[in-house]
Amino acid sequence: MRNRLSLLVFFCSFLSLCQASFGQGATGTLDVTARIAPTGARPEPVRQFTFYILTKSYADILKEAADQYPLAEREDFINNLKISPELKAWMKQHAVIDLTAPDVDKLITPDDVMNIPEFFAGYERSNSGGVTNGLPMPKYKEADAEANPGKYFKLRQEYMSATKKFVESHPSTISGMETELAAVNPKFKWDKALQEHNQKVAQLAPDLAQSKYLAAKGDTDLDGHLLIRGLPPGNYWVSSLGLDAASGDRRLIWDVPVTVQSGAPTQLILSNINGQNFNSSHP
Repeated sequence: MRNRLSLLVFFCSFLSLCQASFGQGATGTLDVTARIAPTGARPEPVRQFTFYILTKSYADILKEAADQYPLAEREDFINNLKISPELKAWMKQHAVIDLTAPDVDKLITPDDVMNIPEFFAGYERSNSGGVTNGLPMPKYKEADAEANPGKYFKLRQEYMSATKKFVESHPSTISGMETELAAVNPKFKWDKALQEHNQKVAQLAPDLAQSKYLAAKGDTDLDGHLLIRGLPPGNYWVSSLGLDAASGDRRLIWDVPVTVQSGAPTQLILSNINGQNFNSSHP
């Protein structure tokens, strides 16, 4: 009797241990179906397309990659430009990078015209050649700067004073002068720096995702279906790593959260609803 009781206790303990071990090692299955609906048409399967199961959102991975390859701050960018200190200060104050953008002229005051060399030169070009009636004309000559500096200084001061009065009494003459600032406009250089930054991040992020946050990956079949087995229960993101799947006029990428549980497969449908337009995500 005592032996039977001991055997029963051993069997129950063994069964409990097996159940605990099974519970600790339980895994889940992710059942993914991907379809895209072109405009005015029925949804079509996303065939033979690779999806990545990540432990972190790809959007956050992009931010992590951007931190590894930071873009210069606007203020630092402006500081390194070969323009006057006065123009640098004005650009920082007004948060302007594109000097030729529409409505920039509305930010420029008569004092700005007179105190910022690039603005003064742009104003002169914009209003000279008979375009603006009554505009003061300079009577000094650059040759006199060395040959007769006294005369040069006097005539130049008279011209600057007359021009200041004219700009203050005719503020509308500032309108349109932004078109004359192309030579000193840093937007092209800023756009190039931004493009290089985005390209570098786009190269770094997929490698970072696969080396650090990849739980599994797989290709869809001809029906747009993918089954991933053996995933530990938890939170994941199903991502295309920024690559787009196309159908007709639609190009979509995905970065969709999903919670996988042990037992029955977790169903996830990727579609236009949870996909992101490729063009809107790639400036």
